[in-house]
Amino acid sequence: MKLSIALAAVAACTAGIAMAAPVAPADVEFSEYGEVATSLTGQAGDPENGVKIMANRGKGNCVACHAVSAMSDVPFHGEVGPTLDGVADRWNEAELRGLVANAKMTFEGTIMPAFYKNDGYIRPGNAYTGKAPTEALTPLLTAQEVEDVVAYLMTLKEQ
Repeated sequence: MKLSIALAAVAACTAGIAMAAPVAPADVEFSEYGEVATSLTGQAGDPENGVKIMANRGKGNCVACHAVSAMSDVPFHGEVGPTLDGVADRWNEAELRGLVANAKMTFEGTIMPAFYKNDGYIRPGNAYTGKAPTEALTPLLTAQEVEDVVAYLMTLKEQ
């Protein structure tokens, strides 16, 4: 009887963790140096989806600024940002999560966009209308998409 009660309690706790809502952009906890130590969703990222997000012009579009040899099939790699080849050897998972969520927390003057932020913008606009938005802004990527990009970046090790 005691064992079944204990197992039920563990199952309830585990289910609560798995069902936890993603961390809201305003609630992300950055360290002094910009790292985000814990997953934004509590779930592992999907590196296959991460590479799709990085190549998608409507999502991350990371290759617009960064070269990635492993993504040579995607055209028009940029040279504005550093190459992402070997990025997992230069940064750990928490650092990469912080950089993708909001690189300005690590590098104040960077031109890299904050992909998981929805406030504090200087001049947000409503698409191409030249008018201020009428609704709340949403992040460029969802919490799970950030985790997916980080999972892919963690596969990019030096050869």
